[in-house]
Amino acid sequence: MKDQDIKNMDTGSIQAPETFYIKITANGPYVVYGAPPLDQEIIVPNEDGNSWVYQKGTHFTPDAQPYHLCRCGTSKNKPFCDGSHVNADWSGKETAPFINILENSEWYEGPDKRLSDNEKYCAYARFCDPYGRIWNIVAETGEEARNVFFHEAGHCPAGRLIGWDKESGKAVEPHFEPSIGLIQDPQIKVSGPIWVKGGIRIESADGKSYEIRNRVTLCRCGQSHNKPFCDGTHASLHWKDDLPMEGNGEKW
Repeated sequence: MKDQDIKNMDTGSIQAPETFYIKITANGPYVVYGAPPLDQEIIVPNEDGNSWVYQKGTHFTPDAQPYHLCRCGTSKNKPFCDGSHVNADWSGKETAPFINILENSEWYEGPDKRLSDNEKYCAYARFCDPYGRIWNIVAETGEEARNVFFHEAGHCPAGRLIGWDKESGKAVEPHFEPSIGLIQDPQIKVSGPIWVKGGIRIESADGKSYEIRNRVTLCRCGQSHNKPFCDGTHASLHWKDDLPMEGNGEKW
């Protein structure tokens, strides 16, 4: 592991084996090394219609390794790149800072737990909304509130929200094997970002690594203002990748 990577790793995260990494190309695709599995991750709501769990959808088997994922949003061979970025109306310029996600985060304190929130990385998956909203639940006590709180924080795909146990002082992170998901959001009929899980290193076009995190979302509509990361713009654009969602029978 590079010294730079050791200094640039989020609390609670473990770096994936070095064979796994994503290289961002200048005004081009994401190049994915190490052959992490690639699946749709479909957001499934609870009884009240709020985001609650993920369900696996279509599994994709790339034709070659490393594989190239579209990040301009216009490929006709999604999720893979077909060269459409060359003529697409988009900018691949990386604008996100090389800082820890906890910098500029807001903190919410409860009796036995804490919440860090960096809104700039919101992927608009809305796991923070059920059962009273996570910013209120942090102040509640009892086992049920604790379980809901860490469920909601841990299902935030971008890691915008991180739940912390106050007694241990540690972040409570779900375990992920190195893998990549394509988020689908049938409730609002949009396709979400690329969900990078398990501490896969992401390298900028100029060769510098972003903070290594357990869960990260990368823009794939091409219009985020915080590239390479998702900022929820896909939702306001009603962006869809038009891929069938075999896991739950949904058709766009």
